Amino acid sequence: MNTTKNQPRPVFPFTAIVGQEEMKLALLLNVIDPKIGGVMIMGDRGTGKSTTIRAIADLLPEIEVVLDDLFNSHPSNYDLMSDVVKQQIEQSIILSTNLIKVPMVDLPLGATEDRLCGTIDIEKALNEGIKTFEPGLLAKANRGILYVDEVNLLDDHLVDILLDAAASGWNTVEREGISIRHPSRFVLVGSGNPEEGELRPQLLDRFGMHAEIRTVKDPKLRVQIVEQRTQFDYDPYQCIERFQNKQNELKSNIIKAQNKLSNVNIDDNLRVKISEICATLDVDGLRGDIVTNRAAKAFAAYEDRDEVTIEDIKKVITLCLRHRLRKDPLENIDSGIKVQQVVNQMLCLDI
Repeated sequence: MNTTKNQPRPVFPFTAIVGQEEMKLALLLNVIDPKIGGVMIMGDRGTGKSTTIRAIADLLPEIEVVLDDLFNSHPSNYDLMSDVVKQQIEQSIILSTNLIKVPMVDLPLGATEDRLCGTIDIEKALNEGIKTFEPGLLAKANRGILYVDEVNLLDDHLVDILLDAAASGWNTVEREGISIRHPSRFVLVGSGNPEEGELRPQLLDRFGMHAEIRTVKDPKLRVQIVEQRTQFDYDPYQCIERFQNKQNELKSNIIKAQNKLSNVNIDDNLRVKISEICATLDVDGLRGDIVTNRAAKAFAAYEDRDEVTIEDIKKVITLCLRHRLRKDPLENIDSGIKVQQVVNQMLCLDI
């Protein structure tokens, strides 16, 4: 095998993953538009959840960051830079930059609030008047992906902190009257097994999308998956090389979609249809409307189109709404199927 000590740990190629199209689509749309709000992936054990999430992070293009900055600050976008970098720009200090891979940060189940948010050295602040901040995982995840495996087993107060940071794009740490704030914009990805418990509805609602995956039943697909994994385990670099062209093509499509996103339009009639569907499904609040609009535009950009179509909405709306429906213990129908039924009924009408 052509492995060397200096090579990074090989990651299974995203384009080599067989099946699980719903999960892959949700991840792609979130990296095209992180403001969608992340994705919760629920499914059986051993269905490739972690593998797929690590694969999408490895696929993404490198980002430019300010050298030696603790928060992966962007050199020109004020929303993505720390206060220190802003001060340096205001003082006309020339910033050195370098390219890094998109950060992929894992949040372990046993993590504390300090590990997640970071800590302030109170003693140094009081004695020397210097704010010394030890960054946490939210700082390291800025402009990247924050992955929480078994998020349904994580303490609720940590989930609250995660979702607040993901929604606002900022993390604030306060200790003894001393406050430090830094950018924390990331794609939040949670995964879990429904057999081990569900997230509280008010927490689940704050994930932009919800993908449900099941064990592949088709014997031919199962054989294909086993073969792909066996080849990767035997010689990962040969497997990566074999899919390199597909990886490059997908990476190029993601970059094009990110650049095109701001120019994609959605007709007012389609906006009204989305809101009518949300109202018919009795979805609480307006997050469902907002996320569906964003996701439809991201999908249209991915398809290299300037206008959102009905088919774009049909493709993404179940991902955006299935976890926002009220649970009825007397109803046997799956929430995803219920969304599809209402969508098909309402979007078949002439617009």
